[in-house]
Amino acid sequence: MKTRLTELLGTRYPIIQGGMQNVGYAELAAAVSNAGALGIITGLTQPTPEDLAKEIARCKEMTDKPFGVNLTLLPTIKPVPYEEYAQVIVDAGVKIVETAGRSPEPFMPLFNEHGIKVIHKCTSVRHSLKAQSLGCAAVSVDGFECAGHPGEDDVTNLVLLPAAARVLDIPMVASGGIGTGAQMAACLALGADGINMGTRFMATKEAPIHENIKRAIVEGSERDTALVYRPLRNTARVYKNKVAERVNEIEREQGKDMKFELISDMVAGAKGKVALTEGDVDYGIWTSGMVQGLIDAIPSCEDLVQEIIRECEGTIRDRLSVFAAS
Repeated sequence: MKTRLTELLGTRYPIIQGGMQNVGYAELAAAVSNAGALGIITGLTQPTPEDLAKEIARCKEMTDKPFGVNLTLLPTIKPVPYEEYAQVIVDAGVKIVETAGRSPEPFMPLFNEHGIKVIHKCTSVRHSLKAQSLGCAAVSVDGFECAGHPGEDDVTNLVLLPAAARVLDIPMVASGGIGTGAQMAACLALGADGINMGTRFMATKEAPIHENIKRAIVEGSERDTALVYRPLRNTARVYKNKVAERVNEIEREQGKDMKFELISDMVAGAKGKVALTEGDVDYGIWTSGMVQGLIDAIPSCEDLVQEIIRECEGTIRDRLSVFAAS
């Protein structure tokens, strides 16, 4: 399947595995890339820039296909040496970077100088246009359904994707709430050049997280996610577990007086990492999108990618073409 995205990335299929904290390690990225899609190592999952260099090298030992690195630019309690992480990406010869959070503008000269293609994740049309103006090679347009940070506009992909496609010139990746081939066909129809999947790749054999987490995703419905940090205007969609429900209770109780310090211990990233690795679903906050309601199996990355493509092509050929011919 060829689109502007496959031509840009050098992949067989227009599918990207999104960056995911404490999930996007080399074994998952390599498995996705070997399946013909684009695997992504999550840069800040590695505690130091030196560790990221080692993780990139480890990924190269497992695949000779293209893969990228995610660099998420968000406010953190502990300062992050973003410039050092970016330099590691350059020095390692990685040619594709997925950025998210704040604008990638400070890093664009460095990445452009070394021929690195930047795909910036955006939750609005205005941010997509800004990314295009900065010289990003593509944008990943993230609808309200997504896991992680959906922004504050609450626009779903059925509106957001065609709105962005109407004004963009660069390739657009549909992101958020996607986990089936029929959805991929719909995204292509709405103007996307490919798709980005995060939660769906969490529920695969190669995802380096505990089986309890994978089963929770499979058993969860589209209603089993929670929006946290809304009063702080830093909204995040997470799996609805006991911690998320308690955070929501505190947010309702505090209202406009809500302070992050009231929940900081509960939502610490270290606790979320323990939940993912040790399998205690309720130990900490971890992200999962509404698409979990469409996930009913834990395949290999190879089988998943093949099924997505088969269903996408079948939907276009067998269902949509019927309407065009009538």
